Amino acid sequence: MRILIIEDEPKTGAYLKKGLEESGYSVDVANDGADGLLLAQEQDYDVIVLDVMLPTMDGWAVLKVLRATRTTPVLFLTARDDVSDRVRGLELGGDDYLVKPFAFVELLARVRTLARRGPPRESELLKVGDLEIDVNRRRVRRGNTRIDLTPREFSLLQLLARRQGEVLSRTQIASYVWDMNFDSDTNVVEVAIRRLRAKIDDDFPVKLIQTVRGVGYVIELKETD
Repeated sequence: MRILIIEDEPKTGAYLKKGLEESGYSVDVANDGADGLLLAQEQDYDVIVLDVMLPTMDGWAVLKVLRATRTTPVLFLTARDDVSDRVRGLELGGDDYLVKPFAFVELLARVRTLARRGPPRESELLKVGDLEIDVNRRRVRRGNTRIDLTPREFSLLQLLARRQGEVLSRTQIASYVWDMNFDSDTNVVEVAIRRLRAKIDDDFPVKLIQTVRGVGYVIELKETD
């Protein structure tokens, strides 16, 4: 099972990650609201542990946006212990609320309960022209042709497709797909795009992955005159 922790306090995030991984979970950690929201939208998690006071976007805003498209169980973990805060969290769509300081065994019990109660995973299909990406089954097709991708290629394609029509810089792509700070001397993004194009575009008359010179890359179906 996969857990996402959105927590800006490094020691707390590291403590939770270590404890949950030792309990058998796969854990990702985001240190601000915007990054956490992006991960929550792009990946399938069984439970999200969400702080309220976060940089870039607070936990209320993250959950409000997330609930427009996802029903992943959310456990608020915060120092805000007013009844009004608890009520607000639940009214926004939170599933549970735990106040800091907390006992890890209690958090683990709540996470396990939410994971068992988690939403049924519906098939999620992304489409760009005749390209279809089945996110849950991790299958890709163009028309009647099945396309096999490596896990990294699939993550890159999924990122582009989820943000269809939006030009993504090499820095953004490197950060989201490789979880690395971009080095201008590294051509890892260009190589990955080239390999993805070979599978997605080369054998098809309509090219979907576009280069915006000096800016980055975008996937879109261009209208023909």
